[in-house]
Amino acid sequence: FGDSDKIEVGQTAVAIGNALAEFRNTVSVGVISGLSRSITAGDGMGSSERLDGVIQTDAAINPGNSGGPLLDLDGNVIGVNVATAGAENIGFALPANTVKTVAAAVQKDGKISRPYLGIRYIPIDADLKKRNTLSVDYGVLVVRGDQISDLAVVPGSPADKAGIVENDIVLTIDGEKIDETHALATLLRKKNIGDTITLTVLHKGSEKTVDVKLEAFPGE
Repeated sequence: FGDSDKIEVGQTAVAIGNALAEFRNTVSVGVISGLSRSITAGDGMGSSERLDGVIQTDAAINPGNSGGPLLDLDGNVIGVNVATAGAENIGFALPANTVKTVAAAVQKDGKISRPYLGIRYIPIDADLKKRNTLSVDYGVLVVRGDQISDLAVVPGSPADKAGIVENDIVLTIDGEKIDETHALATLLRKKNIGDTITLTVLHKGSEKTVDVKLEAFPGE
């Protein structure tokens, strides 16, 4: 495995997989198009999962390629292919460092253990700031989902206990700015269950800091 924290937009990437679950060892070449993307990936059977901090590439990733490696030109695995968008030449991969962390947790505990904050959010960028008349162009906006059950803050979660509410904007974690190159999920993965983190939160136009004790993801 390579160090996925060192990859850069524009560098060459090579995707390997079984295209369309039929053509084994298919190789495609492209570039890294974006970093720290957030997507909702479906399994084709009605279930979906939000993935944060993923790598975007224009190397062809087709159905059946999931689980295949995304390589740099030195042959290092920099990601694991997980999804493709409806548009042509847009694919996504989990960063290698994320995969290494998960693998180490499984080897140690026999299961995946992840620190859990308990908010639903959308990353803020310049476009979202303009469309929603926000005061900042970074951080994450705590919002409800499309379904009535998709609450902005999970009741009883660490975020709920810390007083975070819908429409708050989380700006930093332990002083690290949350932006396109430092996704919230990526910063959280560096923490451990039981850690107390300090968040800078914009609440109704005023900044405040809150301490949050991270817990294990429910069911893990």
